[in-house]
Amino acid sequence: MKDAAGTTVLITGAAMGMGRLFAERAVAEGAAAVVLVDVNEEALATTAAELSGGSTQVLAEALDVRRLPAIRAAAKRVRVEVGPVDIVFNNAGVVRGNQYFWETDPVKDTEFTLAVNTLAPMQVAREFLPDMIEGGRESRLVNIASAAGLTANPRMAVYAGSKWAVVGWSDSVRLELEQAGHHHVKVTTVCPYYVKTGMFDGARSAPLLPLLEPDYVVDQTWAAMLKGQPMLVMPRTVMVSEVVKGVLPLGVRDFVADKVLGIYHTMEDFTGRRES
Repeated sequence: MKDAAGTTVLITGAAMGMGRLFAERAVAEGAAAVVLVDVNEEALATTAAELSGGSTQVLAEALDVRRLPAIRAAAKRVRVEVGPVDIVFNNAGVVRGNQYFWETDPVKDTEFTLAVNTLAPMQVAREFLPDMIEGGRESRLVNIASAAGLTANPRMAVYAGSKWAVVGWSDSVRLELEQAGHHHVKVTTVCPYYVKTGMFDGARSAPLLPLLEPDYVVDQTWAAMLKGQPMLVMPRTVMVSEVVKGVLPLGVRDFVADKVLGIYHTMEDFTGRRES
């Protein structure tokens, strides 16, 4: 895929942060339509208004992605308003941190996080993948996971678990599409370290693991999406941990991550956004 010109792009968590940046990029590249999905109606309306007025049709869908019936209803409206979707960004996400697992609330923390981070991307993808497959057009599914979906870390157990699930599901769908011969539909799984959108306010950087600028993450993700790149990990030094897993004994690896690099302490001052 050369660019997003003429395509229909749907983005969850589109009212602010990286979601808004993805939407701006789609409009700038001449997408035929951009569907903005977010639970924050006020911010969504503002973003939609600011992106409207050009040749790109902008459709705002106020939607709680935890609600499957709402997702299905929105998908029907999208098909009527703008037709089949070519590119889906599963970008919406939440994070709970700075507590040990046994200190968290089973509903407000665990169920909420899994519903938004894990089940919602699956349900959204399930609604739009059949049209992508049947349409025969070059299509893309981009799932924003996390470096926490590759490496365990204290004080974010549920978040890490939700993103580990996304990584496994997303890359499995990629393989299923290839196995079934639907080569025009590509899946990209994105695993960034902490991104400075406000969602990870208070989280610390670590040696070789700087906090990432949203513009940089969006640029890299967009390029990977166009290429149909299967996996994007940022920064690449995150992969050092993956290599170490197969080389060092678990106790040694934990010692290095904890005592030497301080990775296991990066969430101790986490505050996050109030609304997340």
